Order: sequence, then C-alpha cells, then structure tokens
Amino acid sequence: MGTLKAAVWITIVTAAMALAPAQAAVPEYSAAIVKTYPHDPQAFTEGLLYHNGFLYESTGREGQSSIRKVRLQTGAVVLKHDIDKQYFGEGIVIWDNRLIELTWKNEVGFIYDVNTFKPRSDFHYAGEGWALTRDAFHVFMSDGTSDLRILDPATLAESGRIHVTCDGQPVKNINELEWVKGEIYANIWLTTLIARINPSTGEIVGLVNLNGLAIEVAAGGRTVDVLNGIAYDAAGDRLFITGKLWPTLYQIKLSPKTDGKDLCSSIP
Repeated sequence: MGTLKAAVWITIVTAAMALAPAQAAVPEYSAAIVKTYPHDPQAFTEGLLYHNGFLYESTGREGQSSIRKVRLQTGAVVLKHDIDKQYFGEGIVIWDNRLIELTWKNEVGFIYDVNTFKPRSDFHYAGEGWALTRDAFHVFMSDGTSDLRILDPATLAESGRIHVTCDGQPVKNINELEWVKGEIYANIWLTTLIARINPSTGEIVGLVNLNGLAIEVAAGGRTVDVLNGIAYDAAGDRLFITGKLWPTLYQIKLSPKTDGKDLCSSIP
C-alpha cells in the first residue's frame, strides 16, 4: 500500500473509531434501608435465604458451623443443627423438602430434611464450595472462581457452567448467591459490591454499591467482617442483606444512580 493510501486509510479508521459509541458502563445502584432486624453477631454468615416466612442461614468456621431456621422479626433461632467440627459450612439452598448445604474445602455437601434438619444423605464435588441458589429448574453453585456451576436438582451433578464477566473481564470471588427476578445476585467477596448477573450470558448487568452501609455497620463500635448474605422474599418483593458477624439484617430497596461510576475496574 502506498504512503498516501495508507495515510488516508488510517484517517478513515481513526474517524470511524471516534464516531463509534463507547461501551456503556455497567449501571451502579445504591441501596436505601427500608427496615432493620436483629441478626446474631456471632453468626459467620455463609448462606442466607427466605422460605415460608422464615430466614434460613448457614454459618461457617470449623467447630462453629451450623444451619439455622431464624425468625425474621426477632432474629431468634427456632431450629438449629450444628455441623461436625471438621467441616466449614458454606452456602445452602432448599429444593422440595431438602435443605442442601456445601462445605468449603472438604468436597462434600450434606442434605437435610428441611422441616427437622435431620441428615438424609451427602454428595460430592470437586474443588471448593461457596454458595448455592436456584431458579425453577436448576441449582447454581459458586466455588470462588469466575464460573458458576449449574447443578441438576435431583442428583446435584454438574450440567454446565456460567462464566461471569464485568465489561468483558472475568470476575472471581463470586460468593453468596440469590435468585432475584430472573437474575443471580452475588456478593463479591472482600468487596462491598453485589453483582447482578444475567444467567444466560454471565454478564454483570448491574453493581449494587453498599460501601456506605458497610461503613455505617463498622461505625457501631464492634469488629465486623465482610458483607455476605442475600435473601429475597419473592411474594413480598423484599430484599434482605447482612454480613459475617453483623449485628443487623437490613431490608433494602435499590435505585439506579444517575451519576454512577464504572465499578468493574474496582473489582479486585
């Protein structure tokens, strides 16, 4: 290609790039506190869900792990099962009359009767177990990577994966999960962000910034751990969040921020 033609071509390409629309930033959402509820400040929350008027919660740490049925209004534990001290309890999900629980590094999960917490069976998986949620047809599992596993609800065998990205970049440390209106909400571990994930594409379509709330909790004068725990009451359209060792559970309402930032680049 001659020098003149090359110069003309570069000029055309540069102009086209300038006119091309820039990729829109992933929307940022803020959260307004609707109501607060007591939460056990000794609960190292790993899994949280709302079912038939109660919260179900799993807690972690070896020797302290448990599954619990909790009264929302008071935070009172009405049913509890302690996990064997060798296991670090992780996420939970309910399917039919089974409460299904992961453990962190033991590559084994447990299945309980949801009404009595009586152990029924166990199941195995490779790698770490972090969190669980479900839609009407599948169970979804996080393992600390940028992939969500799709599990068969009957056998809990893996049937596929969802690769999670933000502006095209993989996002690791996907933690506690909740199915909300066709999206998977996920805590991103070690951040104050909740990702709203499109389960069809794995793309993060919104980021909920809870930094202000985390600062407010920490200002309460006690040591608290990271944000973790999302529960959704579909019938009442209520969204609840808490954290590990947090003394409060919050009902929140999300709103898009008109001056939102591009938060994808801030995810470690």
